[in-house]
Amino acid sequence: MKAQLSDRFFKRGREFLGVKYPFICGAMTWVSDPNLVATVCNAGGFACLAGGNTPPEILQQQVQETRRLTDKPFGMNLITIAPAYQEQLRVVERLRLPFLFFAGSFPREREIKRVQESGTKVLCFASELSIARRMVGFGADALILEGMEAGGHVGHVGLIVLLQQLLFEITEVPVFVAGGIATGKMCAHLFLMGAAGVQLGTRFAVAEESCAHPDFKQRLLHAKAREAVSTPQFDSRLPVVAVRALRNKGHDDFAQLQLKLVKQLDEGTIQRNDAQERVEEFWMGALRRAILEGDVLYGSLMAGQSVGLVEKIMPVAEILEELVRDTESELQQVRKALGKF
Repeated sequence: MKAQLSDRFFKRGREFLGVKYPFICGAMTWVSDPNLVATVCNAGGFACLAGGNTPPEILQQQVQETRRLTDKPFGMNLITIAPAYQEQLRVVERLRLPFLFFAGSFPREREIKRVQESGTKVLCFASELSIARRMVGFGADALILEGMEAGGHVGHVGLIVLLQQLLFEITEVPVFVAGGIATGKMCAHLFLMGAAGVQLGTRFAVAEESCAHPDFKQRLLHAKAREAVSTPQFDSRLPVVAVRALRNKGHDDFAQLQLKLVKQLDEGTIQRNDAQERVEEFWMGALRRAILEGDVLYGSLMAGQSVGLVEKIMPVAEILEELVRDTESELQQVRKALGKF
């Protein structure tokens, strides 16, 4: 694939990640297994294993399997509020992974320094400017700017606002953009705005090499953007990181779980930390049922609003080829349009 003009815009992300194309397959619990991660990396992109609440010994096996399948750089995504987080962090340190993405909430400065001492580059998610500044101050090597349009755990600010708040303001570290992105045409304009690279999740969730159940993939393929909704929070004592997924009976069950836990907090029959764990356990179990068993009624159908733009199952290599081709084509169109003035 020739991408002469896009090479200029790929340069920063390409050099930072050590890849051919700075397109990231976002880490998706139960989906981002060694096979999918290695396939994306071997095709020239970048991908992360999803930590989720995976037991550390399984996580170590996944890293070893991924290394067997690819000699390209890849990363690990850890959810800082997951019960197994601290044990997972020790696995990352011990195995000296090239990249670690902190997700779910925000890492402590000492945690960033710990993994960097083992040679790992750190990327942190930023949902507003103050958080971005704090993460850069803590020493993050790069940021992921993710709009609320994304699937899974999300913030509360849309991508259009975040681009203006963060992408135009943060220049000292590479900034990768995510949330509601599905096309190379859109990626071209994000590169023009200064993005070092782009992260996509939903498109890769339905890739041919994705381990997701066929029923899960078909449900996403037939979904409209407005069906991917974010979960509400009912009580500040039970801080719920919003999760975006297709609305179904399981989505409604989660609302009932929150109300039940709030009642138990009122009665003093459950501690706040235990209630928070119940919330995370619900999503982990529901997500597993959807992705591995194809339970599209009660499982968690995590997807970004870009689901409305995903129309077919494609091999990973073809997804990346299309993204690169359409990015280049759009950049050429912009150059022609500017040349007319």
